[in-house]
Amino acid sequence: MTVNGWIQILVFIALVAAVARPLGGFMVRVFAGERTPLSPVLAPVERGLYRLAGVDAKAEQHWVTYAVSMLLFNLFGMLLLYGLQRLQGVLPLNPQGMAAVPADLAFNTAASFTTNTNWQNYGGEGTMGHLVQMAGLTVQNFVSAATGIALAVALVRGFVRESARTLGNFWTDLTRATLYVLLPLSFAMALVLVWQGVPQTLAGAVDATTLEGARQTIALGPVASQEAIKMLGTNGGGFFNANSAHPFENPTALTNLLEMLAIFAIGAGLTNLFGRMAGDERQGWAILAAMGVLFVAGVTMAYWAEAQGNPAFTAFGIDTAAGNMEGKETRFGIAASALFATVTTAASCGAVNGMHDSFMPLGGMVPLVNMMLGEIIVGGVGAGLYGMLLFAVIALFVAGLMVGRTPEYLGKKLEAKEVKMTVLAILCLPLAMLGLTAAALVTETGVASIANAGPHGFSEVLYAYVSGAANNGSAFGGLGGNTLWYNLTIAAAMLMGRFFVIVPMLAMAGSLAAKRRVPASAGSFPTHDGLFVGLLVGVILIVGGLTFFPALALGPIAEHLAMNAGTLF
Repeated sequence: MTVNGWIQILVFIALVAAVARPLGGFMVRVFAGERTPLSPVLAPVERGLYRLAGVDAKAEQHWVTYAVSMLLFNLFGMLLLYGLQRLQGVLPLNPQGMAAVPADLAFNTAASFTTNTNWQNYGGEGTMGHLVQMAGLTVQNFVSAATGIALAVALVRGFVRESARTLGNFWTDLTRATLYVLLPLSFAMALVLVWQGVPQTLAGAVDATTLEGARQTIALGPVASQEAIKMLGTNGGGFFNANSAHPFENPTALTNLLEMLAIFAIGAGLTNLFGRMAGDERQGWAILAAMGVLFVAGVTMAYWAEAQGNPAFTAFGIDTAAGNMEGKETRFGIAASALFATVTTAASCGAVNGMHDSFMPLGGMVPLVNMMLGEIIVGGVGAGLYGMLLFAVIALFVAGLMVGRTPEYLGKKLEAKEVKMTVLAILCLPLAMLGLTAAALVTETGVASIANAGPHGFSEVLYAYVSGAANNGSAFGGLGGNTLWYNLTIAAAMLMGRFFVIVPMLAMAGSLAAKRRVPASAGSFPTHDGLFVGLLVGVILIVGGLTFFPALALGPIAEHLAMNAGTLF
């Protein structure tokens, strides 16, 4: 661990804090329908889209209607993406002649990109043609991210409205999130990436002669545009199989920093949106502070673990003073690799600039824990805010039990219905993560795909289902996931982790919106100070620990102990 490494981490944290407030303020105006600097150009486009779709932008929806609209939109997008993959062989813009994608893999990929997971059981540049990349994957990168933002705004409306039956209009929120937030930011970032050397072309692959005289085929394509929304929308699906470790996706130290910042930017900004809409920015800063505590703890553990090096290498006379560089790009080094791994799993993005499977046991445990806690440490765009607010409800319920009074949040009483819906949303994640892991480990076809024996092999399977249910998309690469069993079951985990959380969350939001505010009293628990941040972090760790510690003990913790005992090579 070096001073240089810590400076990189601190600079990143400072940049995230710096962009949160201006971006949050901008999004407040966007979703309130107010004029913004982009309105002269985009407002006519927005109105035209509403006329074309027959949408009344001012007609608000009950939470049930909002949820049904969201579900139908995502179902249609999933079917469209599935169809594009199955028909790829006869579609245009396929310069490399990619064949149709097999049915089970196409289903897995369609579920993956629709749920903002972007789990990839295929080799990016070797499986998908340009049309599928642009009209299928990139489009879903936008709309799945916009869906998450819209849902977060709907939940915030539930907290701040009084005696209301509606949460907004899904179609309006979706359109504004795409037009005013995702598209402009992605356009600007894509230009920066092109400037830094990321390709943006419809040309096919080119052949090159290596220094050894061999011939090498180098894939090209519309990379910069997909890379931008991949990061800003916390999608994570790489154009290339090596993802952000590939020099065409992440060529320089500047792009590495900007890509990490893009992963956190909108999620951090939404916490400020929450505070502003609640009428007290301190509420948003408290939520961001809780996220920050968990993030700093994770990045510290990952950096420390990777800086130690692998003690097993000393038996072969290898100097481990430089730390564990296996699976990492030397141009990034240990600090930037550990930071990227923590950022991408804290934010439910899944993009990688190094191979998580090659991390030390405790270093690899950090991404696992980030995902197991749910989409809460900044999280997926939108999903991070509503995931953290669900835990805030549980934390305040626990605080209410301790003092013997009905808990409240932002003046809203948290009663049986809200707590039940919150618990239902939170419990669906361990059900998918641990239940499907157990099923895979007692199934012959599930065990057959494991590349490593012992606790690391267990971690590979656990990571796959945790990543799927947390809508992250990163992987321990040792698991052969492109099989009928894993394509179908990981798709099930992704759908459960996305929509089984959303529906009860919207039900809770609808219930809260219908309530009247109660004035704060001497017994009200303050939700904007350090005490609340500590309670929230404590509840998250206790819930996560009680739920997932046994699985972690069988995987990365057992592997770490065995490695130090000299029984693993």
